[in-house]
Amino acid sequence: MSDVLLEVRDLVKHYPTQQGLFGGGGAKVRAVDGVSFSIASGETLGLVGESGCGKSTTGKLILRLQDPTRGTILWRGRDISRLSQGEMRPVRRELQAVFQDPYSSLNPRMRAADIVAEPIRNYDALPQAQMRERVAGLFERVGLRPDQMVKYPFEFSGGQRQRLGIARALSVRPKLIVCDEPVSALDVSVQAQVINLLMDLQQEFRLSYLFVAHDLAVVEHISHRVAVMYLGKVVEIAPKKAIFTRPQHPYTEALLEAVPVPDPAARRKRRVLGGDVPSPIKPPSGCRFHTRCPYVEERCKLEEPPLKEVVPGQFVACHLRQPVAMLKQEAVA
Repeated sequence: MSDVLLEVRDLVKHYPTQQGLFGGGGAKVRAVDGVSFSIASGETLGLVGESGCGKSTTGKLILRLQDPTRGTILWRGRDISRLSQGEMRPVRRELQAVFQDPYSSLNPRMRAADIVAEPIRNYDALPQAQMRERVAGLFERVGLRPDQMVKYPFEFSGGQRQRLGIARALSVRPKLIVCDEPVSALDVSVQAQVINLLMDLQQEFRLSYLFVAHDLAVVEHISHRVAVMYLGKVVEIAPKKAIFTRPQHPYTEALLEAVPVPDPAARRKRRVLGGDVPSPIKPPSGCRFHTRCPYVEERCKLEEPPLKEVVPGQFVACHLRQPVAMLKQEAVA
C-alpha cells in the first residue's frame, strides 16, 4: 500500500472561547493539536479514542467542512488545506462522508432517489433515464430495492438509512470516504451487515476509509492500521495486529483492557484509569496522558514526547519507549 492518497501533517484546530464579562481571555479549545498520519489507496485507517479526543473534528478538517487553524492536508500530493470553496469543488468529488446518524444526515423532504442523485447532478449532466438507471444500480449494490427509490427517509429502518447514506457517498465514485461512527447508532446484527458491506465495496472499488469509531471490536474487524488519539493528539499508530497484540502506549493498553469479554465466566485483571480526561482548554504540560498514567515519571510531566518508531511500523508518543534506532545501537554495543 505504497500509493499514498492522503497525508496529514501537524494538523491543528483550535476553537476560541468566550471567558469573562466581555468575552475576553483568549482561551482556546485545543480540539486537534498536531495530528499526523497517512492513508494509502485501498487502506482503512481506524481512528479511535475516548469521546471528545478530536476524532470527528479530524475527519471534518480532512473533508474541509471546517478550516484548520494550521497544518497541511495533502490530497494526492496537493495541499488542499487552504483552498477556497471554488477550488475545493473538484476535490470534493473524491472525498465523501458517511455520518453517524443515518436520519439527521438525510433530507427528510427528499425522496431516496433524489438524495442519491443529488451529488451526481452536481457534477454530471445525465439524461433522466440514465440517471435513474445509475441510481437504481447504486440501490441494488448497497442492498436496497429499486422500488424503494420513491420512499422518504422516515420510511426506512436505521440500517436501511445508513445504506442510503453509503449509496449517496458512492454516487460520485470517490477515492476516500470518511466514516464517522457509521454503525454506532445501529443494532449489533445490523452493524455487522453494514461493516461487511463497506468491506465488500472497498474491494470492488478500491476505496480508502478513515474509519472513526470508539468500538474497538469493529475497528479490529475493518481496519488495516489503527491510530489512537488522546486529548487532540495521536499517541500511537500501527498495523492492526500490532495494536491489538502488543500495544506500546499505556493509554492504548487501557483502552484494550476496557473492551468487554463475551464470556461471562471469564475473569481478567483490568487496569482502571484514575481521574477524568483533562480539559482541552488547558491540557496538561508534557505528556497529556501523565495525569492518568500508571507509569508516570517526572520527565513525563515536563517534556512532551514525540511520535517515534519503537517497533518497525509502530509509532508511539511515550518517553518510556525507546526508538528503533536506539534499540539497534544498544544491541550492537
